[in-house]
Amino acid sequence: MSVDINGIMKTLPHRYPFLLVDRVLEVVPGERLVAIKNVTMNEPFFMGHFPGNPVMPGVMIVEAMAQAGALLVNASRTQDGQSLANKYLYLAGIDNARFRRVVVPGDQLQLEAEVTSMRRSSCKMVGRATVDGELAASGAMLCMLADGPGGDSQ
Repeated sequence: MSVDINGIMKTLPHRYPFLLVDRVLEVVPGERLVAIKNVTMNEPFFMGHFPGNPVMPGVMIVEAMAQAGALLVNASRTQDGQSLANKYLYLAGIDNARFRRVVVPGDQLQLEAEVTSMRRSSCKMVGRATVDGELAASGAMLCMLADGPGGDSQ
């Protein structure tokens, strides 16, 4: 199952310059998701990180992994019949974050998110980001599901 940018934008509240997932390649609800982020010189953070030596900030790679995880949680919760209307998934913590290689313009990040536990209002996931099969970053993420604009507690 592939999801294009239009489907992603229907699911995630993020927009330019903070939408960091370009396409979902594979999703197994409740288990795992594989997505891509095409890294281009047009990313606004490259202006200052670093002039003459553009490197994608590690925190942005983590955010891309978290967004992939949010797409997975949405697919998983919808599958269970639970509505995510007016709900946001907030990154609440990351453990064991590791950065193994720099990510530069022209790279394509493959983002993988895998659910390790899911509760009504929180979930734990493992995220990995690779470039050409080489690990760029990884970490265990804790996320909280909370009301978004116009939402009410359920």
